[in-house]
Amino acid sequence: MVNDKRLFLGSCFALITTAFSFSIRAGILPQLGTEFNLTAEQLGFINSMWFVGFPVAMIIGGLVYHTVGPKKIMLIAFACHAAGILLTIYPQTLGGYTGLLVSTFLIGIGNGCTEAACNPMIADTYQGAKMSKMLNRFHMWFPGGIVIGSLVSKFMTDANLGWQAQIWVILIPTIIYAYLFWGQEFPKPKVEGVTSIGENIKAMFTPLFLFMFACMAITAITEFGPQQWTGLIMSKSGASPMLILALVTGLMAVIRFFAGPIVEKFDQTGVLLGSAVFAAIGIYLFSTQTGNMAYVAAIFFALGVALFWPNMVGFIAEKVPLSGALGMSVIGGIGMFSTAIFQPIIGKWIDSNNAAKAAEGLTGDALELAAGQATLGTMVTFPVILIVAFLVLFFWQKNSKAA
Repeated sequence: MVNDKRLFLGSCFALITTAFSFSIRAGILPQLGTEFNLTAEQLGFINSMWFVGFPVAMIIGGLVYHTVGPKKIMLIAFACHAAGILLTIYPQTLGGYTGLLVSTFLIGIGNGCTEAACNPMIADTYQGAKMSKMLNRFHMWFPGGIVIGSLVSKFMTDANLGWQAQIWVILIPTIIYAYLFWGQEFPKPKVEGVTSIGENIKAMFTPLFLFMFACMAITAITEFGPQQWTGLIMSKSGASPMLILALVTGLMAVIRFFAGPIVEKFDQTGVLLGSAVFAAIGIYLFSTQTGNMAYVAAIFFALGVALFWPNMVGFIAEKVPLSGALGMSVIGGIGMFSTAIFQPIIGKWIDSNNAAKAAEGLTGDALELAAGQATLGTMVTFPVILIVAFLVLFFWQKNSKAA
């Protein structure tokens, strides 16, 4: 028999491992730079390995999900997580910098395998509104884990505990999820024909899937773009970047936990449209407000982006079921690739705005704040495009039901 509660709990601890690897590694980055005498560019390459390994593993995992099964994919996830953690602690075995590159890539592979295995497994375990609720509760643990991991990293850094000790912490949820998955039966596909790669690809070339594929690229950068840059920009505004991060990710976790009734009432289409509206308001406020109002902006932003990722995945699982595990993995993969592609573009916007504001006579913190807020103003374009797109989707789905 399938123990759905144990499998779901194991999935959550696997996603906590992903979140810890994101937040704790970010927290120890300055210490790694000092210890191994690394440049900012080298640290950037180390970070990029996390984003490269993630989508690669997701897409490959989606391709082989019905061939090898989620159990073996999670075994690979555990092996990569464990090897990546140990190689981070002892990078000298591969020459320091190279060891950190390889270890981060391995952890990225483990994270991608987690998404590739757990999303379709949860979709096969539950039906309808219950599936949407459980997908949201599963994805709750990414922002939730980031909050916990960030606090752990800050506490351990303030206590002068070494960066190696912080990396050992990531091994705790890794061992827990391995124990929970060990020896368990996994659910079988609930949609006939979904195990055929040919059927998956055919479903992925339907107008609805291609439309959502394009939307996912924009929803991902709407979520991760501002999150990557608001801390830097808001640090000059009189607000605390760490409080903004904690407020956004903490609210995201709470909203995802209680998302079930919201999705049941408005369906994924209505939720996505509402999310785009709140995200547009949040980013606009970030681009215009300072001081305590930045926290108000963070609340609106969190209300907007909290339900994007899980409901994009849930929409594909429910509305394009024949795309299968591959479809869900491709949707997640394009989200990660989009995030990676847009980061240097956003950086270029900041450089251009810096030059423009400097020409206006601004200097110092005022210059950085003005240039950053101008860039956030440009980023409002992302959720505005989504508002239009999801309005089209709303009426498209409404007409399909009426027909």
